[in-house]
Order: sequence, then C-alpha cells, then structure tokens
Amino acid sequence: MSRTTRGTQMLGKAGIAFTVHTYDYDPNAERIGLQAAEAIGEPPHRVLKTLMAEVDGKAVCAVVPSDREVSMKKLAAAFGGKSAAMMKPAAAEKATGYVVGGISPFGQKKHVPTVIEEAAMAEPYVYMNGGQRGLQVRLSPQDAKDVLKAISTSVVAEA
Repeated sequence: MSRTTRGTQMLGKAGIAFTVHTYDYDPNAERIGLQAAEAIGEPPHRVLKTLMAEVDGKAVCAVVPSDREVSMKKLAAAFGGKSAAMMKPAAAEKATGYVVGGISPFGQKKHVPTVIEEAAMAEPYVYMNGGQRGLQVRLSPQDAKDVLKAISTSVVAEA
C-alpha cells in the first residue's frame, strides 16, 4: 500500500503536520468508519468519515464522527440550501477521484464546500481518510478545517 496519495500530498504541500496510519480495510464491514476506528484503536468520535452529498444539486462534503449520521436538513441549512441528499457511490467516486471506502476530503479532483462536525473541533486530534482504503491521517481538527477552507457546524442527526 502506498502511503502517498493526492490527500497526503495536499497536506504536505500545505505544511500541515500529520501522521499516516494504515490498517486492514474490510470491504465487507457494515460501517466502514467504525471498522477503521476499531482497527486503529481509537474511539469512533475521533475517527471521522467523509461523506459526499448534494445540496440543491451541488456537490458538498461532510466530515463527521464515524459513529454518527448526517441530518440532511442540517446539512442543507449549513450550506444555505433547501434540500440535501447523499451522492450515489459512482457519482461520489467520479466527483472526488477516489474509490468508496477511500474517499478523503483532502486532494479531491475539485474543491467542494466542506463542513466538519463542530463536536470534532473540540478533539485534540482526529483521523480522516487519507485517500486510500485502509489509510488514515491523524491531524489537528483546526488544521483540517483550515486546509479544507471548511465551515464547522453541527450537521449530525440527534442521537
């Protein structure tokens, strides 16, 4: 497995401090983010999943704890839209240039508006997909927000 992806290259070029962590990706896992958290020995709220969606037909990226679900209503509101829906896997792969299970918010083919769940911003560090199945990058949530030019608000559904 290569530890260099468009995502890690983007972080390196931006001067962001990060570490790379690999794990055995399970393509049959019911919830990929939870499998990643367990595999690297971190609590699920610190291992963030990257979800591609559309708000009023325009691509957006939501980065949320792997043990939470996105509220489509909150996601639409975060971007000033009326409606939101998850992208179909093939559309997400085409939009990002990554394969499902390896979609990173970093180094996507085209920059899209991104939101990071505000609860993640309180963590000392978080893990995000580095652009390949079985590859996570550990970094500060503020650095992730800055390099992605992301907004931070609550977009998760109530538990």
